[in-house]
Amino acid sequence: MVRRPLIRRPPEWGVDPVPAEARQLRAFDVFVFWSSLGVGLLVLAAGALLVLAFGLTLWESLVVSLAGSLVGSLMLAGAAHHGSKAGVPTMVSLRPILGRRGSYAASALNVLQLLGWAAFELLIMGIAASVLLLGRLDFLTASAFVLVFGGVVATLALGGPLAVIRAWLEKFAIWLVYASTIVIAVALALRGVAWNARPTAPSFSPPGSLLLGLDLVIVMPVSWWPLIADYNRFARTAKASAAGTTLGYVVANTAFYVLGAALAVYALAYAPASGDFLFLAAIGLLGLGAFPLLFILVDETDNAFANVYSTAVSVQNLAPKRRQFGLILAATVVAIAGAWFLLAVGQGIGGGYESFLFVIGGVFVPLLGVVIADSFLVRRGAYRLEEFFDDAPRVRWTAIVSWIAGGAVYFGIIENWIPGFPSIGATLPSFLVAAGLHVALARAESAASSAGHAAPGREHG
Repeated sequence: MVRRPLIRRPPEWGVDPVPAEARQLRAFDVFVFWSSLGVGLLVLAAGALLVLAFGLTLWESLVVSLAGSLVGSLMLAGAAHHGSKAGVPTMVSLRPILGRRGSYAASALNVLQLLGWAAFELLIMGIAASVLLLGRLDFLTASAFVLVFGGVVATLALGGPLAVIRAWLEKFAIWLVYASTIVIAVALALRGVAWNARPTAPSFSPPGSLLLGLDLVIVMPVSWWPLIADYNRFARTAKASAAGTTLGYVVANTAFYVLGAALAVYALAYAPASGDFLFLAAIGLLGLGAFPLLFILVDETDNAFANVYSTAVSVQNLAPKRRQFGLILAATVVAIAGAWFLLAVGQGIGGGYESFLFVIGGVFVPLLGVVIADSFLVRRGAYRLEEFFDDAPRVRWTAIVSWIAGGAVYFGIIENWIPGFPSIGATLPSFLVAAGLHVALARAESAASSAGHAAPGREHG
């Protein structure tokens, strides 16, 4: 008699297309997953930056959060279109667009951003756990919790997306987060928060501060696009993928950016000396005990899971024969070491985190412009499956040039490289430049190719 193992290792698709029978996720499943990734302590921290870094009022934060979440979530859902349709992960889906070697460059950059995200996730979880347990930040306690949460994250990543969504999020974690979010929001409403007060006096001024705030909101959903097809390729249909992603992320991201801004306004009034983790102090001031923060902490693990799992999948685009098991463990170790380093140097969720978000925007927003332009305007989703593998071009220089040009526009605006240029949002300009240039260059390339093929016919005509 052959005994079955108590624990079965889930199937590992790697860079191979997911077969139709394994595409099990309904629109509701996709909604739960992306609404879960749209919430978390780091999103609260980013929402607090709308007030602390850009001096927005709570009303302005609400408008910016809703508009930025809607724009960013539509861009996010659009990025999944052709990769999910083919059943391949995001970095593999870039092969027909950037070329195989171009996709390697994107994969390497994606691995760096994912490891950075995972380190920040573990950092904030360790700090929050220390605050919950001791009422203050203690280095050794936070470091120990970073290790504990790293183990949890590795376990989830080894379980794979379907297990995390069906067995963890839908049955447990997401409902706790929804409940804790409502409790915190109600507590803030009952205590009264000044919606029109401008509590800081930054160097920015409207409309520049509003546009830069919009960048800060859009970059959160955009930061997820390089890994969206890693999960949405398990969706049953393209409609389920698009609807679940857009609605789930808009709702969650808007709610948590506004909640983070409201916590910042509240804490500035009652605990102005709280430092970078002012929003955590605000939750404590609400008198709700540790439970709301604990529930959010429970859900935070799935954000780190996505970063660690997709690090492994992105590396497989570079080295398809590498197995996910070892890659997941290696990514977890690097993320834990990164979080410990950030703790050791006293890095809070302030300038370093803000700079990290803007660097991500400068690299991946213009690349997203190229991807969406190619998928919807140039090729219109007409990719043969072979183009993701053996028939992938070596390099598509039209796409690479467009990506670089869009990045130059982004950083030129953010860093004020043009003297006297106003402080405006960089996301949409860089996206449009990269997308428009790619369409123009692709059409010119196609016209030149057609002319080259037609020339011999004219000579013999």
